[in-house]
Amino acid sequence: MDFSIKPLDTRTGLAGAKTGCAVVGVFENKKLSDEARALDAGGAITAVLKSGDISGKAGTTLLLRNLDGVGAERVLLVGFGPDEPVSDKNFNAGVQAMAKALSTLGGGDAILALPLERLKERDPAWGARAAVLALRDNAYRFDALKSKKEAPNGGVKRVIVAGDAAVKQAVAQAVALANGMDLTRDLGNLPGNVCTPTYLAETAKRLAKEFGLGVEVLDRKQIEALKMGSFLSVTRGTDEPPKFIVLKHMGGKAKEAPVVLVGKGITFDTGGISLKPGAAMDEMKYDMCGAGSVLGTFRAIAEMGLKLNVIGVIPTCENMPSGRATKPGDIVTSMSGQTIEILNTDAEGRLILCDALTYTERFKPAAVVDIATLTGACITALGHHNTGLFTRHDEAHDALADELLAAGKQTGDTAWRMPIEDSYQEQLKSNFADMANIGGPPAGSITAACFLERYTRAYTWAHLDIAGTAWKSGAAKGATGRPVPLLTAFLMNRAQGGNGRR
Repeated sequence: MDFSIKPLDTRTGLAGAKTGCAVVGVFENKKLSDEARALDAGGAITAVLKSGDISGKAGTTLLLRNLDGVGAERVLLVGFGPDEPVSDKNFNAGVQAMAKALSTLGGGDAILALPLERLKERDPAWGARAAVLALRDNAYRFDALKSKKEAPNGGVKRVIVAGDAAVKQAVAQAVALANGMDLTRDLGNLPGNVCTPTYLAETAKRLAKEFGLGVEVLDRKQIEALKMGSFLSVTRGTDEPPKFIVLKHMGGKAKEAPVVLVGKGITFDTGGISLKPGAAMDEMKYDMCGAGSVLGTFRAIAEMGLKLNVIGVIPTCENMPSGRATKPGDIVTSMSGQTIEILNTDAEGRLILCDALTYTERFKPAAVVDIATLTGACITALGHHNTGLFTRHDEAHDALADELLAAGKQTGDTAWRMPIEDSYQEQLKSNFADMANIGGPPAGSITAACFLERYTRAYTWAHLDIAGTAWKSGAAKGATGRPVPLLTAFLMNRAQGGNGRR
């Protein structure tokens, strides 16, 4: 789908625009947006509102054809709710319904003339981004491994957004973000026999080549030389070689401290010797969605040319059972020198992340955010709506948490802050090592974060547990692309020197 920006002709306006479809908003109580009023010279839109053919309720649509005095072949009316500043929820419902309607039309192009000036606490750029993302989300398909591809539905292929220079920039940013989300979703949806650690490494290399990024991929011998005993303990039971990926987008000043994103990359998680139940184990291909979100975020910020130094660190391997696999009760030494008693081999994400977090110290980062499908306990706590956000409680970490929470609200890719307190650290005590890798069932997502926190005391850090938000199950099974919007907005806000709502 191609997107462009076009200011309306000052002489003929929207009514004179030649297009396959003009999209305008209407409201409840039979009220028209300014853009809809511009197409209502013959009274046809007023008539259908009065007749009740469309209620104006958020998410309703009605297609009209051949209106008198209108250059567009079709006019799509989209409901945005009450006639007042349009809420995020109502605007998103409207543009999602718009995207579905446009995907079935015969016309090849459309002009979006949406009520961007009537958004509640949002600017037109935010609305333009939301519209583009809704269209791209509706267009996403994953049929790469099907012998017979899904037949295209036709629909609009070229979209013009009516707006100014700020809207033009927003549309370009939204396209870059959608491209990053599509990459993250593709990586998550690929099966474990395709999306291996080597495949993730090759994906990072392709991104580096396409966008001029720095990249380094460490293999087993180099990982061993770094004494990442915790990471290596997870990969002992598999034939697939582990990889440690470092990706660099150095768009900021030469000596500016980077933001580092650390993504968990378990490309398939059987649980190891602590074997998972067979039901729904196929979804453990999504255990690399932290790594996928880092790669997708880099895809987005590289296309944007973001003026910020960002480094991605991805430890990636499989967690498999075999005669060589790590056993419950084994003790390993992490890169930091701290020893870990592995009581459950299915708590493996923290074992690869802790060495990656120690490695990250060398970059002297401004901030570090790790992203991981870490705990089922986070789903129990927060469901599938909010990502779990964990960080220490002090001024610097509170500020980082506020930035991430604001980015989530800005994009609708929301997070909820959870506690980290010393009292929870008690659950990680071991009689035989410096710590255990699990703290028992109570507060499982918090003790997992507490484990990671022990490896991050050299810098400002936050942890995002995306176990409940990275993919969907059931009939809608598939990767969501989250939290790429949150991470991208967080980095964009940092580059612009702020974290406000837009």
